[in-house]
Amino acid sequence: RIQAAALRACGLPGTYVALPVAPDRLEAAIAGVRAFRFPGLNVTIPHKHAVIEACSSVSAAVEAIGAANTLVPDGDGGWRADNTDAPGFVRALDDEAPVDLDGRDVLLIGAGGAARAVAFGLRERGARILVANRTPQRAREVGEPVDFDPQAIAAACADAALVVNCTSLGLGGGGVPPELPLEALGPGHVVADVVYSPTGTAWLDAAAARGARTVDGRAMLLHQGAAAFEQWTGRPAPVDAMRGALTAA
Repeated sequence: RIQAAALRACGLPGTYVALPVAPDRLEAAIAGVRAFRFPGLNVTIPHKHAVIEACSSVSAAVEAIGAANTLVPDGDGGWRADNTDAPGFVRALDDEAPVDLDGRDVLLIGAGGAARAVAFGLRERGARILVANRTPQRAREVGEPVDFDPQAIAAACADAALVVNCTSLGLGGGGVPPELPLEALGPGHVVADVVYSPTGTAWLDAAAARGARTVDGRAMLLHQGAAAFEQWTGRPAPVDAMRGALTAA
């Protein structure tokens, strides 16, 4: 719905459709859409890593994150792989809760693909990345590790300008997951979630009640889509129209 709204707003013909692909058919699927001369593709789980092998080139973001979500024709019959989750998160931050991160600490909860994308985008803003994850080695691969216990996470929050939940914690509803910091948060923090639901998340609601500015995962969804649209079309994304479609959906 978001991309369809963008196409309509720009007066562009075409549509945006979901194409289910079994993992063992990924290479054949990429060859097929190349034959149809599609102007662009999104790629989602479980293909974000495997699709890189089917591309002729990758962006610096894909190299750093190890995953692609956007493909653009390279002009020679192949695909260039990019990852718009990183700029999507940064744009969401600028839109919802602008904050100067140059030389500041950012605490990420989790060390998966979302954390890698967020870390890449925030490093370009000069942030120092701290990562709390159950597996310390994975945390080290993304940033400076923080022990995954409430006291260590709370201490890391003290000097952090931004705290981001990069896990699926809170996605299923219910109360604030105990793994996520809360008492250490206050008016000096921006708090962001990469997960989203129609009613927001309990963690963001609780952080807002403590005075923190919050960024919902829907904003990242919106802006990663806008970044992809711009690559496919060469036009500025009609963000307001896309936001309206997201809200309606």
